[in-house]
Amino acid sequence: MNLIEKIIANHSKYESVKPCDIVDIEIDARAARDFGGPNVVKTMIEKDLSIDNPSKTFFTFDTNPTGSDQKYAVNQQIVRVWARNNGVKVYDIDNGIGTHTMINEGIIVPGSTAVTTDSHANILGAIGAFGQGMGDQDIAAAFNSGKVWFKVPESIKLIINGLAPDNVSAKDIVLNLLNKFGANTLLGYSVELYGELVDKLSLSDRITIASMGTEMGVIILLFPPNDAIMAFAEKACGRKLEKIAADKDAIYAQTIEIDATQFVPMVSRPGAPHDTIAIPEQAKIKIDSAFVGSCTNGRIEDMREVARILKNRKVAPGVVLKIVPSTDDVWRQAMDEGLFTIFKDAGALISNAGCAGCAAGQVGQNGPGEVTISTGNRNFLGKQGKGSVYLSSPASAAASALAGYITDEHNIPEVPLTFHPEEKLAKMQKELLDKSTDKKPINIEGRVWYIKEDNIDTDMIFHNRYIAITDIAEMGQYTFDNLKGYEDFAKKAKSGDIVVVTKNFGSGSSRQQAVDCFKSIGIQAIIAESFGAIYERNAINAAFPIMTYQSITDLHLVDGDLINVNFETGLIENKTKDTQINATPFYEVQMEIYQQGGLF
Repeated sequence: MNLIEKIIANHSKYESVKPCDIVDIEIDARAARDFGGPNVVKTMIEKDLSIDNPSKTFFTFDTNPTGSDQKYAVNQQIVRVWARNNGVKVYDIDNGIGTHTMINEGIIVPGSTAVTTDSHANILGAIGAFGQGMGDQDIAAAFNSGKVWFKVPESIKLIINGLAPDNVSAKDIVLNLLNKFGANTLLGYSVELYGELVDKLSLSDRITIASMGTEMGVIILLFPPNDAIMAFAEKACGRKLEKIAADKDAIYAQTIEIDATQFVPMVSRPGAPHDTIAIPEQAKIKIDSAFVGSCTNGRIEDMREVARILKNRKVAPGVVLKIVPSTDDVWRQAMDEGLFTIFKDAGALISNAGCAGCAAGQVGQNGPGEVTISTGNRNFLGKQGKGSVYLSSPASAAASALAGYITDEHNIPEVPLTFHPEEKLAKMQKELLDKSTDKKPINIEGRVWYIKEDNIDTDMIFHNRYIAITDIAEMGQYTFDNLKGYEDFAKKAKSGDIVVVTKNFGSGSSRQQAVDCFKSIGIQAIIAESFGAIYERNAINAAFPIMTYQSITDLHLVDGDLINVNFETGLIENKTKDTQINATPFYEVQMEIYQQGGLF
């Protein structure tokens, strides 16, 4: 058997397994984070599930270690209370990234298995362990039974020949692999890494590379543990371990060889981790900010590398550098070694340990028009904020922060590149004002929800317990959940539906969410006999279509009818019943605001 097959077989009832076998696997560590953890708790309570083994069950609060977001703070407390009552350990907000804790504390050792709500749980492949990110129900099942079912993947043997040039870091190595394989060439495979370069990689290097297996589409990047890794793991767990290795006659779907001597320092361009290029020497891509941290590059070795480059230097004017250690141990070590003094003297911001930039709302986010160079593992649009994110090594991120543009440590200018104020303003304005010039439709067609109830107020539409939510994408799920008989509206509504109601729709508070929640789930328009005055203004100013009618009786309307609405003429046609009425068309100001996409 190869490495993944051997690990799975060792944790199943079978002596051997092969690709496509579906088996139950005993899980050595079952964890959930503050992101996903509350839903695991909810499932455990709703299904009345017990815990198989509390000593193997954990929570890690790493996505929002400051608890600075109201919703996260509430969710963390829900988890804490449940964990206390069930004897489950919580690695709280003072700890850092959970997968690193599993490695550092010997919870997971070579050959072990772990599942967590972290999609980068396959980082555990760095020590030759099986780690998988899974959904809330899978994790609850693991809490309850100690096992999960899993389909044995096919394996690829990747041999990296030669050594990389001195200026190529572990992050550069994985960016070069992404350049070669993209996001789906190795999709669904377990990939074992071998070769002279692999043998020389430190634990930190292996973690950096393994953490981006998700971005390559692989099940896991597995590093067979060498003597140094075994010694580290034995010290961490306090016991003697048996080294796990693939059999000499192991079967692989493919064996691929690549040449490390051709690797170069790289960056990923915004939007796709696999869209990698060599760091441009001529084009000076200006940056507004730099971020060092994440499960990919937040270890003490990364901190030292950044400090080496920043020492006795200053971050370029107009550039913000944010540094977040991966764990509290790394934070303390960096402070004890004097690295924090170097960071602060250079003009950097230091935060407490955790995921940071990868978790919305935490240190490392950026704004519209902002260009960031980041040591994270993902740069999907919106993942780290509203701006653009380039991925790089810690050395390149630090060098770029000093230069004011994307570069490597061997090309840091004596005088940094600076912004002209109007240049920054123009860039931000372009991002904020970037919108289509196409005219919006004045004629729409959709399925009807006919709600025959007067005085539907804003608490019925969007209850005040949700008013802390500001992201429109999150609002839709709560639409009408306080309106009797329509609590499941958000689950049943389809994009393109049209809501028809009676008198005084939207009375009550001034909350904008009562309008935006409908936009969130794709409701095309609301038609009412009358609207609450504030609600009417909010809807019009948000370019959300609303219309009024005097009488709707002649439409003979029922739920599910298909209607056509013309905002310009006011004509409403029931296509299902072949009936029509004349409602009040958009007035001039309403149409103008609608066509320009909002009041501003």
